[in-house]
Amino acid sequence: MQRRRLIRAPASSANLGPGFDSFAAALGLYTDLEVVETGTFAVVTELDLPLDRTNLMVRAFERLAPADDFEFRIRSQIPLTGGLGSSAAAIVCGLRAADHLFELDADLLEHAVAIEGHPDNVAAALSGGFVVCADGTSVRFDPPAGLEAVVVIPHEPVRTAEARAALPAEVPMADAIANIAHGALLVLGLERGDWDLVGRGLVDCLHQPRRAHLYPRSMEVIEAARSMGAVGASISGAGPTVLVWTQYEQTGGVVKKLREATDGWADVMRAPFEPMGADVREL
Repeated sequence: MQRRRLIRAPASSANLGPGFDSFAAALGLYTDLEVVETGTFAVVTELDLPLDRTNLMVRAFERLAPADDFEFRIRSQIPLTGGLGSSAAAIVCGLRAADHLFELDADLLEHAVAIEGHPDNVAAALSGGFVVCADGTSVRFDPPAGLEAVVVIPHEPVRTAEARAALPAEVPMADAIANIAHGALLVLGLERGDWDLVGRGLVDCLHQPRRAHLYPRSMEVIEAARSMGAVGASISGAGPTVLVWTQYEQTGGVVKKLREATDGWADVMRAPFEPMGADVREL
């Protein structure tokens, strides 16, 4: 009997302002991977992705099991660039597929981090919700009721390597202290459903100011977000996508203002915080 699995993993936004390389949230955009045991290897997709074993999903799958007899059918709503965790979703899909097909019960976070190089996006894609990553593990908690998200995706991408190169090896003590304080405010605000604390907690002094020259229009959106009725905003991952945090009553008005402000240079879409992580279905 031909074995088939359908795996779905969510997009994710990392850093969330002050939580550089340690905070992330899953978002309601998805990558789907259907793996079918056909007896031959193939990758089938309309996306601009490798069709051989260099494909990231296949690489992740083959970390746990050989892909020789499987066809990988890939679809995705997640932009391939911009900072919404497309690579993390791909890695998680590949790992979950192999783990489920071969009943391995592997430590998927450990394997995902080994491939991705950092834990935040892959942890959110695996578990859903909000995650705080430290010491090789992640702690998850649910998105608070009434909090929604909108993403602003500029048409011009920023290379992740360029964004990483903009960061110094050392930062001033005052900036580190500020991020510790604001990260604590953000987590407290999310746990309590206190939008004022969430908005105050989104301030970052480590990465966004040092990368602002790479995406000046994105930074303008962040600076204007609260005046548009949003709770606040943060650069998603390495950027240039902006995650705009909203109360559900305000989301429609915020989306309208964002579309007016970014007309011609960015796409605006709702991407709600997703409580569910990657799941698998047998077909």
